[in-house]
This record gives sequence, structure tokens and C-alpha cells, in this order.
Amino acid sequence: MEMLSFVIPCYRSALTITNVVDKIIETVTNDGRYDYEIICVNDCSPDNTIDVLNGIADRNEKVIVLDLARNFGQHSAIMAGLNYVSGDIIVCLDDDGQTPPEECFKLVDKINEGYDLVSAKYPKKKESLFRRFGAWTAAKMAEKLINKPKGVEINSYYAVKRFVVDETIKYKNAYPYVQGLELRATRNITAVDVEHRAREIGKSNYTLSKLIALWMSGFTAFSEKPLRIASGTGALCAFGGFIFGVIIIIKKLLNPDVPIGYSSMMAVILFVSGFIMLMLGLIGEYIGKIYICINNAPQYVIRSARNVRPERSTEELRLASGNQADNNNGTA
Repeated sequence: MEMLSFVIPCYRSALTITNVVDKIIETVTNDGRYDYEIICVNDCSPDNTIDVLNGIADRNEKVIVLDLARNFGQHSAIMAGLNYVSGDIIVCLDDDGQTPPEECFKLVDKINEGYDLVSAKYPKKKESLFRRFGAWTAAKMAEKLINKPKGVEINSYYAVKRFVVDETIKYKNAYPYVQGLELRATRNITAVDVEHRAREIGKSNYTLSKLIALWMSGFTAFSEKPLRIASGTGALCAFGGFIFGVIIIIKKLLNPDVPIGYSSMMAVILFVSGFIMLMLGLIGEYIGKIYICINNAPQYVIRSARNVRPERSTEELRLASGNQADNNNGTA
């Protein structure tokens, strides 16, 4: 019997994660075609999420619990879970119930049609206008900067084949961007309509600053296009400044009484200097990530793990699938 692996990054989900896990178990059991495992990754949640997860793991040995030593972020938590999967098809979903587990076979059945990655597409999103705008902006930026296929959504609820995951977890540096890594491995992707539910409890953990940090991390880690845009814009500004300077000189030669405008000069100086500082900040993002990667900053650190069998360690799983890997992230 084939195995389905579910990966759930968990943060402030003590009141919701039990229902999500129960729905997964009920759905897979009723379908009957697959065995299952559920990897829940506690991203150092400040509430009692880890206690709830450990209670679930005590009742069901197919539920694996990874407890991260500090908050590494959603994508690092997903990477931690992907390093422990043993299924043929992997399904990633959220911990808040907005992505309905009972619709997972819409994704899985589409995978069996020959696609490598199938993402949920939400005809009606139950999110705030701010979150919808953020998702739209991220999608457009992904199309331009990491060559995401146009018209195909890639959300946090998706199913993917094992070989894509094996390629994804080869990435060992800090600041992973899971969708960017998966797009490196395949373009054979599609999306299917899935219901998007309103949050029953609490509110989204993504603030504006976190969304911006995620975008910057993804696009500076997996694309050189921002630097090319910076170079092109800089060249355009330089050309514009040259033309503006020529116009001023010609005006002065034709009419010596024309005063050199202080306001226009200051406007140009402020614009150009502001643009230079912006580009220096962008270059600094790249240099900072290079520095952190050179210093071997961990992608994640696991404090403890439940229901992880020794033969399912990260290193042995990779060797079994023919991948060479250096397991410096710690196992149970």
C-alpha cells in the first residue's frame, strides 16, 4: 500500500491542530487506498501547542512530532518536516483548518494523473483584503522573479511527488523558500479548486513585516533578477539625469537670464540618492545572506522528536533514495 505523508507546520494552533489531524486520519482511512503518516512541526509556539501534539502522538504512532528549538519560520518548519517524510506523495497544509484536510484527495488524485506538484486554488478566499493583496503581490513577483508559470497558483496547501521533495531537501542553507526550491525541480504543476474556510479561532500570524521578510528572503535567495532590475533602473536614471543636464545647459546658453532651479536640482539629488540607498540595501540583503550561509547558520534545530523510528532518520532516508546528503541538522 502506498504511503501519504502529511506535513503541518504548527504555530499557535493548540486549539485547532487536533481537529486538523483527526480530519486527515478520517479522510485517509475512509478512502482506504493509502497508508499515512502525519509530521507536525512545532515552530517554538508560545502556547501549549507542543503539549497538544505530544498527546496526539501518544495516542497514534503514525503522528510524528518535531519540536524546533526556536522559531525558524514557516518555510524552515516545512523543510524540517520534509526531511522526515517516507511517503510516495507528500501533502503540505496549514494548522488552522482553513485548508480542509477532507479535500486532500482532490490534490492526490491530480498527482496520479501525471503532475509532479498540485496546489490548491481558492475560488473564494476567506481572508482579509490585506492578505489577499499580499498573496496577489507575491504571486506576481514569483512569476517575474522565479519564473512561476502564469495562471497557476502555488499556495501552502499542495501535494507533491517524492522525487521533488528529495531534490528540495538538498538545500541546506538558512532562509529556505520552499516554493522556489520546488520550482527548481519541476515545472509540471497545476492547481485544483479547493474550498478556503474562514479561520475559526485566532488570526493570521503573518503581519506586513513578516510578509515582506518572506518575499525578500525568497526572491533574494532564489533569483538574481532584483539585481538586474536595479542595474537597469540605475542606467535609466543615469540616462535621464544626463538628458536633464543637457536640457539645462541648452536653456542657459540660449537664455543666460534663466536661473538654475534650486528646487529641481534638490529633487533630482534626493531622487537619485534615495534610489542609490535602496539599491545598496538590496545588495546588502544578498551579502547578508551569503555571510550567514558561509557561517553555516542552521536551517532549523530540532529540540526533540516523537515517534521517529531510527530507520527513518534523514540521512538514511536520503541514502535509500540515492541522494548524497550531509545531515548536520540533528535527529531524534
